[in-house]
Amino acid sequence: MSPRHKKPLLSPEEIVRRLAELYGEPVWRPHGDPMSELVLTILSQNTSDTNSGRAFMRLVLRFPDWRLLMDAPLEEIEREIAVGGLAKQKAPRIKASLEAIWKARGSFDLEFLRDLPLDEAKAWLREMKGVGPKTAACVLMFALGRPALPVDTHVHRVSQRLGYVPDKATAEQAHDLLEAMLAEEMIYPFHIMLIKHGRRLCRAQRPLCGECPLLEGCPAGQRFVRLGGAAAAR
Repeated sequence: MSPRHKKPLLSPEEIVRRLAELYGEPVWRPHGDPMSELVLTILSQNTSDTNSGRAFMRLVLRFPDWRLLMDAPLEEIEREIAVGGLAKQKAPRIKASLEAIWKARGSFDLEFLRDLPLDEAKAWLREMKGVGPKTAACVLMFALGRPALPVDTHVHRVSQRLGYVPDKATAEQAHDLLEAMLAEEMIYPFHIMLIKHGRRLCRAQRPLCGECPLLEGCPAGQRFVRLGGAAAAR
């Protein structure tokens, strides 16, 4: 059972509108390459976009097709992705995912996920070791244009502060809670705006609430300003 929570003070539409004035309008352009998105998202787990991007580029230069990567020894995969960190955890996940896809489909074409019911597409991806709700949602949203919401650390934190997600809710619970509250057309802009806001103003430590266009509708921000301490905004 999901934790109970109060109705947020600001609608998703109002949040996106206000943040778009600060960060610009987000444009949803799915790139149509779900396999690359899957591997890149696994590489991005617990590391920066810069480092995961470097690891991905090294990987695809060394193994120019997915079959070569699947058949490569783990030690070679680890060596190529070491720049991204946690190579000994991520290399087996990547290899196992490729093997599972090949076994199930006889190819690495994931285009069929575009036409599956969304819950079935998520469940299919999540059967693979190391693929959680965020990774599955990234593949579906960024590659295939499906309305699945990835909840990273920024989306989780900002949505909690705005009252969309209870304080004790996990990131996994937040996926279901947020998707249930958002219209399909709001999922992508909401995701992008909260990430940008979490990086620039609604930071984990010392959030800049005085500069925030959402302050009047943010319970945590109002508490932070009133009490004058970072702990109040958590």
